[in-house]
Amino acid sequence: MTTPQEDKPSLKRQKFTQLNSILVLSAWGLAMVASSFLFLYLGYLVDELLGTTPNFMLASFMLAVGLCIWRLYKEAKKRGLGM
Repeated sequence: MTTPQEDKPSLKRQKFTQLNSILVLSAWGLAMVASSFLFLYLGYLVDELLGTTPNFMLASFMLAVGLCIWRLYKEAKKRGLGM
């Protein structure tokens, strides 16, 4: 049996791990939103220059989302959370 004093460090470690996971997911969410808007804007500028509205804008948006998902998968695999 463990005493309540022995459970405190493991409880603190568990809370830290949960908080760390939440912060990592929040950072990835922010990165996905920021890169999506950046790529949307760059695609918009290219479309304005070439007169091909919404082709480059949509393609660059899909590229940004795909790259973020790919990087998120690599990070999860590195941490041992992926397949």
